[in-house]
Amino acid sequence: MDQSFLPVSQFRRAIGVQPPYDLVEAAGTNVAIARRGAGLPVLCLHAAAHGGRDFESLVDALVPLGFEMVCVDWPGHGASPPDASGQPASAKRYAAVLNDLIPVLFGDARPIVIGNSIGGAAALIAALEKPEAMRALVLCNPGGLAPLDSLAIAVIKLLVRFFEAGARGAHWFPIAYGLYYRLVLSGKPAQEQRARIVPAGAEMAPILAQAWRSFGEADADLRKRAQALNLPVFFAWAKSDQIVAWSRSKRAVETTPQAKVEFFKGSHAAFLEDPVAFQASFLAFVRCLSNG
Repeated sequence: MDQSFLPVSQFRRAIGVQPPYDLVEAAGTNVAIARRGAGLPVLCLHAAAHGGRDFESLVDALVPLGFEMVCVDWPGHGASPPDASGQPASAKRYAAVLNDLIPVLFGDARPIVIGNSIGGAAALIAALEKPEAMRALVLCNPGGLAPLDSLAIAVIKLLVRFFEAGARGAHWFPIAYGLYYRLVLSGKPAQEQRARIVPAGAEMAPILAQAWRSFGEADADLRKRAQALNLPVFFAWAKSDQIVAWSRSKRAVETTPQAKVEFFKGSHAAFLEDPVAFQASFLAFVRCLSNG
């Protein structure tokens, strides 16, 4: 059965890219892509259980300034059908999708890639594999840069069990998921998107369990690999993140070549929770690229 035609719930669709969008084949599956504007290309990659709509305010702000904004829904997210390859969600899998997508979407043009959480980890992996395909990275609280020590493994196991319970239909999960998301997206500007994300929690729980399980695998540790990055990197860190904490990622960030770091209000996604400050910093970063 062609998974492109499987139904998508209203809750999941509300989180992802909004019409008009296209389904584009990459790495053996289809993903929903929304393109707006013309000019310098920017590719936006969201966190697990989020969607391309996370970047709505950023798109609205940057399109009039001469940017082409391209937002993706990862497989099984938003308007994208389930991953036809059958592979579970992980940064490594999403990096494979990304590496296939970029030449299809942009040809020889090199986009600036903005990646949040698992999207940031996927962007980092893809940039290590094909640095010539990107102009620069903007990493917003990316995964993979904190040590996989006993604390990390304990938290990962706890969250895997939490999301597995949601996937089984635990009656308490919707309320608990809502409380969890008050920690994940605490910034007031993110309130509307958070209100869309929470009702889809039970539907997204299986993918969240897969993603969190993958975070505990040895190849999810990107600390040493990040030292080989060969392009400009802007780390935009939401400073109140209690899960992807700056204190645990700081050392890896500070040893990343060509890295610039700024801190923003919020708990996980600076562009969503502190949009005005993020937009100003992003534009300053682009100007530096243009002058470099």
